[in-house]
Amino acid sequence: MNTQSFKSLLVVLMCFSITSIFAQQNSIQYFRTNDLNGLNVFETPKTDTVEFDGIKVRFGGDFAVQFQGLSQENNLVGDTLVELANNFSLPIANLNMDVQLADGLRMHLRTYLSSRHHPEAWVKGGYFQVDKLDFISPGFMSGFMENATLRFGMDEINYGDTHFRRSDNARAIYNPFVGNFIMDSFTTEPFGEFTYQNSGFLGVVGISNGRLNQNPVDGDNGFVFFSKLGYDNQISDDFRLRITGSFYNSSDKGTRDYLYNGDRAGAHYYTVLEGINDARASDFQPRFNPGFAYLSAFQVNPFVKFSGLEFFGVFEVASNGDSDVGGSFTQTGAELLYRFGSNEQLYVGGRYNMVSGEVSDDADTQEISRTNIALGWYLTKNVMTKFEYVTSKYEGDAYAGTKFEGATFDGFMIQAAISF
Repeated sequence: MNTQSFKSLLVVLMCFSITSIFAQQNSIQYFRTNDLNGLNVFETPKTDTVEFDGIKVRFGGDFAVQFQGLSQENNLVGDTLVELANNFSLPIANLNMDVQLADGLRMHLRTYLSSRHHPEAWVKGGYFQVDKLDFISPGFMSGFMENATLRFGMDEINYGDTHFRRSDNARAIYNPFVGNFIMDSFTTEPFGEFTYQNSGFLGVVGISNGRLNQNPVDGDNGFVFFSKLGYDNQISDDFRLRITGSFYNSSDKGTRDYLYNGDRAGAHYYTVLEGINDARASDFQPRFNPGFAYLSAFQVNPFVKFSGLEFFGVFEVASNGDSDVGGSFTQTGAELLYRFGSNEQLYVGGRYNMVSGEVSDDADTQEISRTNIALGWYLTKNVMTKFEYVTSKYEGDAYAGTKFEGATFDGFMIQAAISF
């Protein structure tokens, strides 16, 4: 057995061992459960349903393995993309720890045990969430805190709604598809964030330094401001409506912007768009990063659920903060699903996603489109499997003479996921 296979076996055994040991989980306040019940939960609700009776520690995990059957080609002479084979990819896993520290006060920490980009274990990030201030004094600002939430940490910021539905390394249980959106707005940064929810209306304001790897040196003094406004209401037993608009702005004092380049786990489509002449293969393709050093972006997300029918949409524009150079990219996306069964444990659906734009005002246009069709089944609330057909193509004069010229990939994916 080679080293990589041995690591894969250890990950599998660890996940099943943890599942057995922690079958009875402690309840955590203001918490999105890591299972079927956590579907379509965005900001953690302000419903106080768990009584605090002391410090509680909850260990959980995520495990995912997939079989890939994709093919690819481009328009260059000889087709310069590597030939793909139908096979399993390396299993991936997360270890999650949540601690109820006091009434309305909790901590979250996630470790990637294995990922595509890093087969070794390392900390993804974590945060400290405050929903009550009773640790200062019983009832302190209780009227205000009934609607307010504070979060601080080194973790994903609450820009847009796509990060609530995406796969976070092995945590694939919320994502009805295998891949994430093309322009994947996900980053882990040191941040402070304030959320206010009242009668269906919600508002978020936050600040970060815009950095993924921290180094307090002069010349990298950037900061990021982000915000969100929205409405989310269960209008009737069968009808829910949510719509949000998010804004993100990074300053010119930073050396790099990580909004679309912050996921260090790697993409779920393996070796896609890798060229036979690439000096170093990318673990992150086919995710797209505009590559602006600093930028302004906004994202609008409608979400409608009527009985088992579910729609989620994305409209997003990312513009270069350097107006002298210019350039911007627009992303549109739509997911339409039908969930059925006694607990909506089965679903069928599709997603269409497109990104188009230019890296500068003088550059040629580039366009990426992708279509996904998926079937899914939650065998239990913690175990799911999904089958996906995906097709994607690259168009535009900007790709002429590169491996992306006329590039396409398509085929099927099968993924199994466990989260608890």
